[in-house]
Amino acid sequence: MKDFLLSARIYLSYFHRFLLARLEYKGDFLFGIFANFIMTLSGLLFIFFLVDGENVPSIGGWKREEVLFIYGYSMIAMAFFTTFSLNLYQFGNRYIIQGQFDRVLLRPLNSLFQVIFESFNLEAIGGLVTGVGVVCYSLKKLEFHPGILDLLWILLSGISGGLILLSVFVTVASLSFHFEDRLGISPPIFNLINFGRYPTPIFSKIIQFLLSFVIPFAFVAFYPATHFFRREGFEWLCYSTPLMALVCMGVATMAWKFGVSRYESTGN
Repeated sequence: MKDFLLSARIYLSYFHRFLLARLEYKGDFLFGIFANFIMTLSGLLFIFFLVDGENVPSIGGWKREEVLFIYGYSMIAMAFFTTFSLNLYQFGNRYIIQGQFDRVLLRPLNSLFQVIFESFNLEAIGGLVTGVGVVCYSLKKLEFHPGILDLLWILLSGISGGLILLSVFVTVASLSFHFEDRLGISPPIFNLINFGRYPTPIFSKIIQFLLSFVIPFAFVAFYPATHFFRREGFEWLCYSTPLMALVCMGVATMAWKFGVSRYESTGN
């Protein structure tokens, strides 16, 4: 317990120092949040134009408000994920090819947490604010009045969704220990996240299976969001979201440890 508290203090110190450095340029930081906010609006405008409520009232039987709710739900998990995933996306180039992972291994701390806590994307708060706003708007349109348990579910499933995304990209980053590549497969995997922002049943059975049990992005937003819809058939998948997060974390931890055990310094 003492070692855990010490490590927690060190990681919080990482975050504190990064925050102080980022706030040295407050204008740049605020502009970054605003830019993130504008970028998230593009996806929302696409939904508004695609499902206008008159000519196209729904997508595969899913109303615009439901699609918007799922999209906003995904933003909450994405904000958590993008805050901590900055170094994972460029792990192969920065830590393996440039040799910075040697520095990480010299410290008596968990190597994965060091990589994650060395840099943050604090501008993700713009996406979080947008996501919460879209969720509130959609719930009002759906005439759903959330209680305390519903709000707790949003918090729990939002964190679970963020952990699923983070775990997937830890697993992807761990491949860099075996195959040295500057970009790796992170970009195409990242693009698959967009599929999880829409109702999974609108896709083919193959894509549904892929998003549910291979790269489980459907658990980031769609399945947990069905808690708020008057639809049947998704209950066991919906409430399995925290369990899926634990499974993904377990796989990511094993993949990372195995990768570290195979790591060879750039000098070899």
